[in-house]
This record gives sequence, structure tokens and C-alpha cells, in this order.
Amino acid sequence: MTSLPDCVCPKDGTRVPGGTLAWCCPVCEGPLDLDFHPTPGDLKTLGSRVNSLWRYGSSLPLANPSVSLGEGRTPLVALTGQVSAKLDFLMPTLSFKDRGAVMLAELASRLGPEQVIADSSGNAGRAVAAYCARAALPCTVYVPAGTAAKKLTAIRQFGAQVEEVPGDREATARAARAAANAPGTFYASHVHNPYFLHGTKTYVFEIWEDLGGRLPDALVVPVGNGTLLLGAALALRELHTAGLIDRLPALYAVQAEAVAPLARAWAAGSPDLTDPAPLRDTAAAGIAIPHPPRARQILSAVREFGGGFLTVPEPDLDAARRDLARRGLAVEPTAVACWAAVRTGVLGSRSVVLPLCGAG
Repeated sequence: MTSLPDCVCPKDGTRVPGGTLAWCCPVCEGPLDLDFHPTPGDLKTLGSRVNSLWRYGSSLPLANPSVSLGEGRTPLVALTGQVSAKLDFLMPTLSFKDRGAVMLAELASRLGPEQVIADSSGNAGRAVAAYCARAALPCTVYVPAGTAAKKLTAIRQFGAQVEEVPGDREATARAARAAANAPGTFYASHVHNPYFLHGTKTYVFEIWEDLGGRLPDALVVPVGNGTLLLGAALALRELHTAGLIDRLPALYAVQAEAVAPLARAWAAGSPDLTDPAPLRDTAAAGIAIPHPPRARQILSAVREFGGGFLTVPEPDLDAARRDLARRGLAVEPTAVACWAAVRTGVLGSRSVVLPLCGAG
């Protein structure tokens, strides 16, 4: 698989040859980036292309997919005169994670592993299971013991095996990472594998296309592990370098006030996490990540694009969810975080696009 780009560790520069099953830096065991810097085509090149995220195939590290479920090209609808929402809950498995999961399954199908493993009790686990089913790949999803039965059913319906791990979400991730080192295993990590980020960057390409080759004043995204934000940053750099946008939007990250390690680091002016985040209860469980492995990259990207961090208290999440429902939009608690953060006008008169990333 020498045609695949190499991976590189953003922390220490270690290179990992493309086409291997390596999932982390062999030196620091941290997440990897792709040494891949495409030039997007202009709007005129898109008219006759497939109506899915694969229409941006010239900007993706994989082309000619075999496992697509038609993901992408989700609607952009107005919430107010300044704020629009991208309905990424209208994906095949009902969340934005399909953007990255299809890339992981496509990569795995080309590498031909004996097994695929993932760790997630929510949207990422369901998405990886679905796309592995599409690719006819055996899949095991590691989840914390005690995960709700309906979540397990959502994963198993695609034929995936479920491995319940005693302990919390971080214990589950450790167990999955240990299993990922077995020979012939592909670790479909939505955090460590950089192909996932190149899938999520299509979120911004779609906004750019739907707005006629421009972007709003601000992009506001929920951040736990930061995969949507980091994908957005990739797209912004590529579009700007290609001269396809002349103005970069500010990039704002939203966290639940209950679990906001990145927001605290930002407030302290730190380039990395300042201290461990207590894992308190929050309705926005999908972004309740106390130790995001790509923390330094997330903070750097928000700084690069002149944005900031917004935190949301629990009562505001509930109020925002009810408000969206009255507008005809039923989404999961995590997906309302961005609307909860901006609906009171904290960003003033700037034009804003935010994602509604998981169905209710």
C-alpha cells in the first residue's frame, strides 16, 4: 500500500510509513497526522460529482470508495438571521461520526486486517460498526461495562461484537489500545487515526460549497476529543492555501461546563491541559472527555483561527434542546451544546454556522 501517505507524529516528528496497521507514534504512543496536503478544486469542478462527501475526493487521502452509504451533503438551515445549523444528524447512522467512520472502514478494507476494533459506547461505535458491515469486515467495539442496553443494541445490529470493559471510558480506551497491538488488527480509532480527521473536514467543504464559495464569520463546534474541530481546521487551511477563500472564519470550541478541561487550559493561557478534569455528570456526555489526546492540537487550532472557548451550564443545555424541538429539530443532548452557547447572542452580529451532530 505504498500509495498511501505516510503518517507523522505532531509531537516528536516520528514518521510511520503509509499502508501499515500502526495506529500511534511508536515513540510517544500519541495520535498521528497524515503527511497529506491536497489542493481543493474550485466550485466549477463540483457540479457533476457524486452527491456525497466523496465529491471532494481530490482532497481526500482515499479515492474511489467501495464502502460508502451516501454520507455527507447534509442540509444547512437557518435558526436566526445570523445563525445557521448544519443537520449532520441526518447521516446514515444519525451522527457526524459517519464522516470519519467511512474513511476508517475504507482504509481498513484496503489494508485487509483480520479484525477491526473500536472503542465507543455511542455514535462512533455505531458508525464504525455500520461501515465495517458495509465493508464486510469483522468488528469488535469495546464499551464500558454498564453501557445502556439500547446503545449495545445499536452497535450489535450491524453484526459487530461488543466487549464490555470494567471501569470508565478511559479504562475502555486502554483495553482497546492493548488489543489493537495484536497482529492483523486495525484500530478504528476516531481519536488516534488521522484518516478520521480527513473525513470530518468535509463538513467545512460542504458549508463552503452551499454558501457559494464563502464561509461564515464564525464556525462553532462541540469539542470533546476534538475530531470535528481539527477536521475543520484542516479544511480551512486547504481552502485558504488554494486561494478559494480570502477570509478565514473564527473557530470556536464549546464544552459542557461540567467537564471542560480544554476551556480551563485556554483560560489559563496554557498550550496544553493544565490539570486533570473531574468527570462530573453532564447531559452532554459525548463531549465529556477529561483527557483528550489531541489537546495541544485543539488549543493551537482555536488560537490559529482567532476563536475561543465557550462553556455551557447544564440548565442551558436542557433549555436549548427544548428550543430546538420547538423549531422541529430533535437532537441528542450533546448536539445542542453549540446552540446553547450562542443562542443568547454571545457572538454578536457575526454570521455563524454550528452543527447538530447527533439525532435525538
